[in-house]
Amino acid sequence: MAVVKELIKEENGALSFGNYELEAKTKLDGFEFKGDKYKIKTFKEITKLERNGSFVYESVPGTVVHDFKANDSVVEFKVEGTEDSQITLELEAGQEYITVIDGNSAGAVKTNLGGKLNLSVEINPGQLSEIRIEKK
Repeated sequence: MAVVKELIKEENGALSFGNYELEAKTKLDGFEFKGDKYKIKTFKEITKLERNGSFVYESVPGTVVHDFKANDSVVEFKVEGTEDSQITLELEAGQEYITVIDGNSAGAVKTNLGGKLNLSVEINPGQLSEIRIEKK
């Protein structure tokens, strides 16, 4: 797949966002999707997504996310980049989640009091890694 030149867009009822090819931080605010407003900041060092002013996703270094879907119990997306990435998601505080990366369970992880869940993803340039995080 490719970077999202528009920074964020809707594709098949899901969000795609991010551009790790940018040298300078670039942002877009006010993107509407399913009644919510999104803000994206992205470039080679970081990709960050907010919904209605609240944190949703962050990766270091920057990534491209495809098919991002989230509900109360599951977050799913595909991610690509140039190197291994540290991804942070905001979920329900103090809950346990099962993390699956490319079909392999990475085990259960409990969110902290702020609801942050951190995971490391081994990224092969030019390939998508599929992530699924499900409330236990």
